[in-house]
Amino acid sequence: MRIQALQRTNIAKLPRAEGAAHNDWLHQHEDHCLRDTRVELRKQIMDWCEDPDSKCIFWLNGMAGTGKSTISRTIAWELAGKKRLAASFFFTRGKKDLSHSRMFFTSIAAQLAYSLPVLRASISDAIDNNADIFQQGLREQWNQLILDPLKNAPTQSIQLVIVIDALDECDNMQDIQLILQLIEEAKDLDTVRIKIFFTSRPEIPIFDGFRQLSGEAYQDFILHNIPLDTVNEDIATFFRQKLPPLKAKHGLGTPWPGEQIIEQLVERAAGQFIYAATTVRFIRDGIDGPEEQLSLILNATKSSLSATEHLDGIYTTLLQHSVLGNGKRGYQECEELAQGFRQVVGSIVVMFDTMPARNLAQLLEIPFKMVTRTLDSLRSVLHVPENGRQTVRSLHLPFRDFLQDPQRCSNPRFRIDEKERHTSLFRKCMVHISQLQENMCDLWGPGVLITEIPVDKVLKCIPPHVQYACRYWFDHWRLGNPVEEDIKIIRQFLAQHFLHWLEGLSLIGEVSNGVHMIIALEEILSVSCNTY
Repeated sequence: MRIQALQRTNIAKLPRAEGAAHNDWLHQHEDHCLRDTRVELRKQIMDWCEDPDSKCIFWLNGMAGTGKSTISRTIAWELAGKKRLAASFFFTRGKKDLSHSRMFFTSIAAQLAYSLPVLRASISDAIDNNADIFQQGLREQWNQLILDPLKNAPTQSIQLVIVIDALDECDNMQDIQLILQLIEEAKDLDTVRIKIFFTSRPEIPIFDGFRQLSGEAYQDFILHNIPLDTVNEDIATFFRQKLPPLKAKHGLGTPWPGEQIIEQLVERAAGQFIYAATTVRFIRDGIDGPEEQLSLILNATKSSLSATEHLDGIYTTLLQHSVLGNGKRGYQECEELAQGFRQVVGSIVVMFDTMPARNLAQLLEIPFKMVTRTLDSLRSVLHVPENGRQTVRSLHLPFRDFLQDPQRCSNPRFRIDEKERHTSLFRKCMVHISQLQENMCDLWGPGVLITEIPVDKVLKCIPPHVQYACRYWFDHWRLGNPVEEDIKIIRQFLAQHFLHWLEGLSLIGEVSNGVHMIIALEEILSVSCNTY
């Protein structure tokens, strides 16, 4: 019993990315494939999972909006129901621990320890034998926490699958290619049979990463090569199942919307499930009734446009209607609403982590009502939880891409200038961390362990928006448009609050990241001496 308790204690030390697993609360309201959609593709994936002679890796790649994450989420739940899921990791750009690889293998190892109990002893021993394993590179973590325990496990007849979604949303392409090289080694395991299911956009660095693998290691499936008739039938099924409940709720006549309207919507979707999902949310959550919202959608674009143009059309219509009131407000009010949109949504688009709406208002130093007024009108494209303690985030990456692309988002009222937003957030961060003080948590003496300080006490002394500022002020400055005045702000901050900042990082467990920031900052500031 003591050995098992020690194993549990060690495994609990494994850093886990919040929201990584398919069944995390972060994903509880995400869509799954409807029963009668993606039938052939899901069967093909599940056959690959079950076939002992199939290749180790399955790569499902497709353009933005083709439904990759919905498919991977559905597959993960099906595998979990059959007790065949080893682990899952859903990369998410703009979500702190899910947008990089630092906790990728430790999160996978923690899940493996519970899905495959025979690995617990080996994983625990690896942690005991190498206290710095959490700070080491991907190769060392893969070898010691995953590959070696799998090699040393008693022979098992079971096949398990690791689901890894949105690999392209990992922010370091070199890490992506290394992950692929390491995971390929799973094909040579002769104890536990592990397979890996990947999804991603077909970006060139990822293509190159897969092409460097041996042909025996993986098979791929190009999602946007599925015949359009098949995709259209699935999208039609989606509309038929999602729209009729609105008819009963709002007392609309029968039939509504009718097959002719569904055919028009399917044509406009042009094979993009994201168009269909956004359309349903817009009709369901709009400020007018479903009939009026549907008319806006149908009038937004012409049938001859491309898939991307159709999607851009619905985004533009949504913003003009939901944010500006579709011509029902005066010029000055529209300008104020658009400015609030760029400030609030623009920040969400470029931030490195999510946070609740109230903390976002504190970070931006604007009224909470301004944030809620902006967000409440955008539930079709943003996840805005009713619970104020949960975080606000974008529902899908294409909306973020649209806002930052001047060729797609032609209305300057809605377009997000990424560098301007980073610079603005840097300056807000500096305001907050310049208020840090010595001994913020009123500790009772030197040498107090972080584990001895109650989490709620740290949260009270350093609230979420200040913690965000401590972690990311440097990144926002680096990616913005720095001017001489910003350099002066940094130098003044370092002269007056450097130790207070280090204390704050220590209290929130981010000292190691602070060291990296200091090294990079020293190099940049030394160059800036000759520039400004």
